[in-house]
Amino acid sequence: MEIKRVSVFCGARLGNSNQFKEDAYHLGEILAKEEVELIYGGGGLGLMGATADGALDAGGDVTGIIPTVLVDKEMAHPRVKNMKVVDTMSIRKDMLIDEADAIIVLPGGAGTMEEFFQVFVSGQIGFQQKPIALVNTDGYYDSLFELFETFIENDFLERRFLDLIMKVDSVDDVIDQLKSYRPVEGRTREDIESGHRD
Repeated sequence: MEIKRVSVFCGARLGNSNQFKEDAYHLGEILAKEEVELIYGGGGLGLMGATADGALDAGGDVTGIIPTVLVDKEMAHPRVKNMKVVDTMSIRKDMLIDEADAIIVLPGGAGTMEEFFQVFVSGQIGFQQKPIALVNTDGYYDSLFELFETFIENDFLERRFLDLIMKVDSVDDVIDQLKSYRPVEGRTREDIESGHRD
């Protein structure tokens, strides 16, 4: 599939590994090189800021979407010219999802997971299916996939929906992985009632 605009979900903090920041900055560079517009949460700090810096330094197109409360706290990236200021976190999240062709998830915390799960659940019910790449820096998301296995074992998730997600070990492979995405048929009432297992 064609990828022209990508939303990146990631932490507003840098985390405790230099590799997190290096991957975030390099992802921004890659998006710029591939002429893919970066859409992100508009912050100038943490992995959000590093991703935007990578794209900007490489001459890429960057769009930030940030709520007023964070602008008031001076957290907006000062170099991002195309900054959309919105009223709430919920509006920001919806716009990050709606305006992108695909989603890339770098390491992050609860906010990053909230954004990820909204896209993942939308794909399961067939509302909208956008390819999702989880960048598994230093095995960061291994425990998340273990949780998915618990969901599957207890019949709260069909294994086929893991095909909505690509676990990618290197940011260099992200764009190619996203382009190879194939949609998955959304969940039906029959799937739920039958306790469907793969």
